[in-house]
Amino acid sequence: MVSKCRHEIVGEVQNFKVGDRVGVGSMVGSCNSCDNCADDIENYCPKMIFTYGGKYYDGSVTYGGFSDTMVVDEHFAFGIPKNLPLDAAAPLLCAGITVYSPLSFYGLDMPGLHVGVVGLGGLGHLAVKFVKAMGTKVVISTSPGKQKEALENLGADSVLVSRDQDQLQAANGTFDGFVDTVSGQRPLLPLLGLLKSHGKLVVLGAAEKPFKLPASHLIQGRKLIGGSMIGGMKETQEMIDFKAKHDIKADIEVISMDYVNTAMDRLLKADVKYRFVIDIGNTLKATW
Repeated sequence: MVSKCRHEIVGEVQNFKVGDRVGVGSMVGSCNSCDNCADDIENYCPKMIFTYGGKYYDGSVTYGGFSDTMVVDEHFAFGIPKNLPLDAAAPLLCAGITVYSPLSFYGLDMPGLHVGVVGLGGLGHLAVKFVKAMGTKVVISTSPGKQKEALENLGADSVLVSRDQDQLQAANGTFDGFVDTVSGQRPLLPLLGLLKSHGKLVVLGAAEKPFKLPASHLIQGRKLIGGSMIGGMKETQEMIDFKAKHDIKADIEVISMDYVNTAMDRLLKADVKYRFVIDIGNTLKATW
């Protein structure tokens, strides 16, 4: 219930109260009137406002987690369950929903399916955990050096070494879908060959150059290539609750603000497993 009088606005908070554990994801605003907003996919709203580096309707810039304080429409805040540590919960609001949403939308969350995850990094390690929790057989496609990590620490059912041609040949036509989390330039054609008929390849990493792909490889087998970007408010809360229920956490390293430059250097060297969490106020102790 909201009462308005020109520039004075009062109302009741519907979802949260002081002291509740909440989080804010990648966006803090949308138009609330387009078809996408009506369908709970505010992330595809043409007027969506990013949490960091965006602009509010009054022209002010958003600074996200680097702000001293933050005011946000409660519609764009999420409840964080008490059994989910705040430091490990933070990456879920971007990386977590980025992999959860396409698994759900493209029907790759059904028990018994054979799903591959391409790339073992900030997105890929969460994708493996999600797929396992959904009761699906998961195979990680990565480099030989990450094989032990994928099997022993993340729980992948098997590892497909992307450069092993014999292994790729033996796996042709055996996958229901792939979630490709790699951001660099890479060929998609080998992945299409691994898909069954009606298989789906979901691209999450944005390469700088366009992909080159013969249409015949999509026509044969009625295969699909799709994309996805974060998720709407309703789906993100669903993802958080799913994570809490299955005790899924992002693998993180908590750092202080004065370590950020070093962390950026390490990121360039892929020297992180698998997400940095910046403790702006120096109040957290790593829980995971």
